[in-house]
Amino acid sequence: MGLLTGKIALITGTAGGQGRVAAHVFTREGAQVIGCDLNAEQNEATVREVRGGGGDMTGFAPVNLTDPAQVERFVADAAEAYGGIDIVYNNAALARFGTVPDMSIEDWHATIAGELDNTYYVTKYAWPHLVARGGGVILNIASMAGIIGFPAPPMSAHAAANAGVIGMTRQLAVEGAPHGIRAIAISPGAIVTREADLDAVTRETIASRTLLKRWGRPEEIVEVAAFLASDRASYITGANIPIEGGTTAW
Repeated sequence: MGLLTGKIALITGTAGGQGRVAAHVFTREGAQVIGCDLNAEQNEATVREVRGGGGDMTGFAPVNLTDPAQVERFVADAAEAYGGIDIVYNNAALARFGTVPDMSIEDWHATIAGELDNTYYVTKYAWPHLVARGGGVILNIASMAGIIGFPAPPMSAHAAANAGVIGMTRQLAVEGAPHGIRAIAISPGAIVTREADLDAVTRETIASRTLLKRWGRPEEIVEVAAFLASDRASYITGANIPIEGGTTAW
Protein backbone atom coordinates (compact mmCIF):
# COMPACT_ATOMS: atom_id res chain seq x y z
CA MET A 1 0.00 0.00 0.00
CA GLY A 2 1.31 3.41 -0.95
CA LEU A 3 1.50 6.54 1.16
CA LEU A 4 -1.51 8.02 -0.64
CA THR A 5 -3.68 5.01 -1.40
CA GLY A 6 -7.32 6.03 -1.57
CA LYS A 7 -6.54 9.74 -1.86
CA ILE A 8 -7.67 12.08 -4.65
CA ALA A 9 -5.08 14.74 -5.47
CA LEU A 10 -5.53 17.90 -7.51
CA ILE A 11 -2.14 19.02 -8.85
CA THR A 12 -1.65 22.22 -10.84
CA GLY A 13 1.03 22.75 -13.46
CA THR A 14 1.37 19.13 -14.58
CA ALA A 15 2.63 19.78 -18.12
CA GLY A 16 6.26 19.51 -17.00
CA GLY A 17 8.83 20.13 -14.29
CA GLN A 18 7.86 19.47 -10.71
CA GLY A 19 4.19 19.08 -11.64
CA ARG A 20 4.88 16.23 -14.04
CA VAL A 21 7.12 14.53 -11.48
CA ALA A 22 4.42 15.03 -8.84
CA ALA A 23 1.84 13.30 -11.03
CA HIS A 24 4.14 10.28 -11.35
CA VAL A 25 5.08 10.15 -7.66
CA PHE A 26 1.58 10.68 -6.30
CA THR A 27 0.07 8.00 -8.54
CA ARG A 28 2.96 5.69 -7.65
CA GLU A 29 1.94 6.17 -4.04
CA GLY A 30 -1.64 5.18 -4.83
CA ALA A 31 -3.40 8.51 -5.37
CA GLN A 32 -5.80 9.31 -8.17
CA VAL A 33 -4.55 12.54 -9.72
CA ILE A 34 -6.32 15.37 -11.50
CA GLY A 35 -3.83 17.66 -13.22
CA CYS A 36 -4.12 20.90 -15.14
CA ASP A 37 -1.96 23.31 -17.10
CA LEU A 38 -2.03 26.03 -19.73
CA ASN A 39 -0.09 23.78 -22.11
CA ALA A 40 -2.62 21.25 -23.36
CA GLU A 41 -0.19 19.22 -25.47
CA GLN A 42 2.37 18.68 -22.71
CA ASN A 43 -0.29 18.13 -20.07
CA GLU A 44 -1.75 15.34 -22.18
CA ALA A 45 1.76 13.91 -22.54
CA THR A 46 1.97 13.72 -18.75
CA VAL A 47 -1.38 11.93 -18.60
CA ARG A 48 -0.19 9.39 -21.18
CA GLU A 49 3.07 8.81 -19.30
CA VAL A 50 1.31 8.31 -15.98
CA ARG A 51 -1.30 5.96 -17.40
CA GLY A 52 1.40 4.10 -19.31
CA GLY A 53 3.13 3.47 -15.99
CA GLY A 54 -0.04 2.11 -14.43
CA GLY A 55 -1.14 5.31 -12.66
CA ASP A 56 -4.63 6.80 -12.58
CA MET A 57 -4.68 10.40 -13.84
CA THR A 58 -7.15 12.75 -15.50
CA GLY A 59 -5.97 15.99 -17.10
CA PHE A 60 -7.61 19.32 -17.91
CA ALA A 61 -6.01 21.87 -20.25
CA PRO A 62 -5.77 24.63 -21.12
CA VAL A 63 -6.71 26.13 -17.77
CA ASN A 64 -5.69 29.70 -16.94
CA LEU A 65 -5.35 29.72 -13.16
CA THR A 66 -5.24 33.52 -13.03
CA ASP A 67 -8.87 33.60 -14.21
CA PRO A 68 -11.14 32.80 -11.25
CA ALA A 69 -14.01 31.73 -13.50
CA GLN A 70 -11.81 29.14 -15.23
CA VAL A 71 -10.49 27.95 -11.87
CA GLU A 72 -13.99 27.51 -10.48
CA ARG A 73 -14.99 25.39 -13.48
CA PHE A 74 -11.81 23.35 -13.36
CA VAL A 75 -12.10 22.56 -9.65
CA ALA A 76 -15.73 21.52 -10.08
CA ASP A 77 -14.74 19.21 -12.95
CA ALA A 78 -11.81 17.88 -10.93
CA ALA A 79 -14.01 17.01 -7.98
CA GLU A 80 -16.47 15.28 -10.28
CA ALA A 81 -13.77 13.19 -11.97
CA TYR A 82 -13.18 10.92 -8.96
CA GLY A 83 -15.90 11.96 -6.55
CA GLY A 84 -14.08 14.53 -4.42
CA ILE A 85 -10.74 16.09 -3.51
CA ASP A 86 -8.45 15.11 -0.60
CA ILE A 87 -5.22 16.91 -1.55
CA VAL A 88 -4.68 20.26 -3.22
CA TYR A 89 -1.13 20.64 -4.55
CA ASN A 90 -0.68 24.25 -5.68
CA ASN A 91 2.40 23.82 -7.84
CA ALA A 92 1.76 26.02 -10.91
CA ALA A 93 3.54 29.37 -11.05
CA LEU A 94 4.37 31.99 -13.65
CA ALA A 95 6.89 34.65 -12.63
CA ARG A 96 8.63 37.56 -14.33
CA PHE A 97 11.90 38.99 -13.12
CA GLY A 98 13.51 42.41 -13.11
CA THR A 99 15.00 45.06 -10.89
CA VAL A 100 12.64 47.39 -9.03
CA PRO A 101 13.25 50.39 -11.34
CA ASP A 102 13.19 48.32 -14.52
CA MET A 103 10.28 45.94 -13.89
CA SER A 104 7.07 47.13 -15.50
CA ILE A 105 3.84 47.42 -13.57
CA GLU A 106 2.41 44.83 -15.96
CA ASP A 107 5.16 42.35 -15.04
CA TRP A 108 4.61 43.01 -11.33
CA HIS A 109 0.88 42.28 -11.58
CA ALA A 110 1.46 39.25 -13.83
CA THR A 111 3.78 37.74 -11.22
CA ILE A 112 1.42 38.36 -8.32
CA ALA A 113 -1.40 36.83 -10.37
CA GLY A 114 0.71 33.88 -11.52
CA GLU A 115 2.10 32.95 -8.11
CA LEU A 116 -0.23 34.28 -5.39
CA ASP A 117 -3.67 34.85 -6.89
CA ASN A 118 -3.73 31.46 -8.61
CA THR A 119 -2.91 29.68 -5.34
CA TYR A 120 -5.74 31.50 -3.61
CA TYR A 121 -8.28 30.82 -6.37
CA VAL A 122 -7.60 27.07 -6.49
CA THR A 123 -7.70 26.83 -2.71
CA LYS A 124 -10.89 28.90 -2.43
CA TYR A 125 -12.84 26.73 -4.84
CA ALA A 126 -11.39 23.43 -3.58
CA TRP A 127 -12.07 24.27 0.08
CA PRO A 128 -15.73 23.11 0.19
CA HIS A 129 -14.71 19.80 -1.38
CA LEU A 130 -12.06 19.23 1.31
CA VAL A 131 -14.60 20.04 4.01
CA ALA A 132 -17.08 17.62 2.44
CA ARG A 133 -14.50 14.83 2.63
CA GLY A 134 -13.98 15.49 6.33
CA GLY A 135 -10.65 17.24 5.84
CA GLY A 136 -7.61 17.10 3.63
CA VAL A 137 -4.26 18.65 2.85
CA ILE A 138 -3.27 21.83 1.02
CA LEU A 139 0.32 21.91 -0.23
CA ASN A 140 1.48 25.29 -1.48
CA ILE A 141 4.72 25.48 -3.42
CA ALA A 142 6.37 28.78 -2.48
CA SER A 143 10.07 29.62 -2.81
CA MET A 144 13.12 30.44 -0.76
CA ALA A 145 12.65 33.89 -2.31
CA GLY A 146 9.80 34.31 0.15
CA ILE A 147 12.29 33.90 3.03
CA ILE A 148 15.51 35.66 1.97
CA GLY A 149 16.71 38.25 -0.51
CA PHE A 150 19.01 37.16 -3.30
CA PRO A 151 21.29 39.08 -5.69
CA ALA A 152 20.44 37.28 -8.92
CA PRO A 153 18.13 37.10 -10.67
CA PRO A 154 16.39 40.30 -9.47
CA MET A 155 13.05 39.15 -8.10
CA SER A 156 11.12 41.62 -5.98
CA ALA A 157 7.75 40.51 -7.39
CA HIS A 158 8.65 36.83 -7.06
CA ALA A 159 9.77 37.41 -3.47
CA ALA A 160 6.62 39.31 -2.57
CA ALA A 161 4.32 36.73 -4.12
CA ASN A 162 5.97 33.82 -2.37
CA ALA A 163 6.15 35.56 0.99
CA GLY A 164 2.41 35.96 0.47
CA VAL A 165 2.00 32.26 -0.24
CA ILE A 166 3.85 31.38 2.97
CA GLY A 167 1.77 33.81 5.02
CA MET A 168 -1.48 32.65 3.45
CA THR A 169 -0.56 29.04 4.21
CA ARG A 170 -0.35 29.82 7.93
CA GLN A 171 -3.79 31.40 7.82
CA LEU A 172 -5.20 28.46 5.87
CA ALA A 173 -3.90 26.18 8.61
CA VAL A 174 -5.69 28.25 11.26
CA GLU A 175 -8.97 28.32 9.36
CA GLY A 176 -8.69 24.71 8.23
CA ALA A 177 -7.93 23.04 11.55
CA PRO A 178 -11.57 22.89 12.73
CA HIS A 179 -12.43 21.11 9.46
CA GLY A 180 -9.55 18.63 9.55
CA ILE A 181 -7.65 20.51 6.84
CA ARG A 182 -3.86 20.78 7.11
CA ALA A 183 -1.98 23.45 5.13
CA ILE A 184 1.75 23.37 4.48
CA ALA A 185 4.10 25.44 2.34
CA ILE A 186 7.21 24.07 0.67
CA SER A 187 9.91 26.57 -0.31
CA PRO A 188 12.24 25.10 -2.92
CA GLY A 189 15.56 26.65 -3.79
CA ALA A 190 17.12 26.40 -7.23
CA ILE A 191 15.67 23.38 -9.01
CA VAL A 192 17.27 22.03 -12.16
CA THR A 193 14.16 22.43 -14.34
CA ARG A 194 14.71 26.20 -14.22
CA GLU A 195 18.49 26.21 -14.61
CA ALA A 196 18.49 26.23 -18.41
CA ASP A 197 16.64 29.54 -18.41
CA LEU A 198 19.55 31.36 -16.73
CA ASP A 199 22.96 32.48 -17.93
CA ALA A 200 26.08 30.65 -16.73
CA VAL A 201 27.08 33.35 -14.23
CA THR A 202 23.66 33.32 -12.57
CA ARG A 203 23.58 29.53 -12.48
CA GLU A 204 26.95 29.41 -10.73
CA THR A 205 26.03 32.25 -8.36
CA ILE A 206 22.96 30.35 -7.22
CA ALA A 207 24.78 27.02 -6.87
CA SER A 208 27.61 28.60 -4.87
CA ARG A 209 25.12 30.05 -2.39
CA THR A 210 23.91 26.57 -1.39
CA LEU A 211 25.76 24.57 1.24
CA LEU A 212 25.64 21.55 -1.08
CA LYS A 213 27.05 23.53 -4.06
CA ARG A 214 24.50 22.25 -6.54
CA TRP A 215 20.98 22.73 -7.83
CA GLY A 216 18.18 20.50 -6.59
CA ARG A 217 16.17 17.98 -8.56
CA PRO A 218 12.36 17.99 -8.92
CA GLU A 219 12.00 14.63 -7.18
CA GLU A 220 13.77 16.05 -4.12
CA ILE A 221 10.80 18.39 -3.71
CA VAL A 222 8.06 16.00 -4.73
CA GLU A 223 9.06 13.08 -2.52
CA VAL A 224 8.79 15.38 0.50
CA ALA A 225 5.44 16.65 -0.77
CA ALA A 226 4.10 13.10 -0.99
CA PHE A 227 5.04 12.47 2.63
CA LEU A 228 3.51 15.75 3.80
CA ALA A 229 0.28 14.92 1.96
CA SER A 230 0.07 11.54 3.67
CA ASP A 231 -1.42 10.53 7.01
CA ARG A 232 2.12 9.93 8.27
CA ALA A 233 2.51 13.71 8.44
CA SER A 234 -0.75 14.21 10.33
CA TYR A 235 0.82 16.47 13.01
CA ILE A 236 2.32 18.93 10.51
CA THR A 237 0.32 22.03 9.61
CA GLY A 238 0.99 25.73 9.27
CA ALA A 239 4.65 25.05 8.54
CA ASN A 240 6.95 26.24 5.77
CA ILE A 241 9.45 23.58 4.73
CA PRO A 242 12.56 24.99 2.97
CA ILE A 243 14.19 22.51 0.56
CA GLU A 244 17.08 24.56 -0.79
CA GLY A 245 20.39 22.84 -0.13
CA GLY A 246 21.00 24.93 2.97
CA THR A 247 20.77 28.30 1.21
CA THR A 248 18.75 29.92 4.01
CA ALA A 249 20.99 28.51 6.76
CA TRP A 250 23.80 31.08 6.30
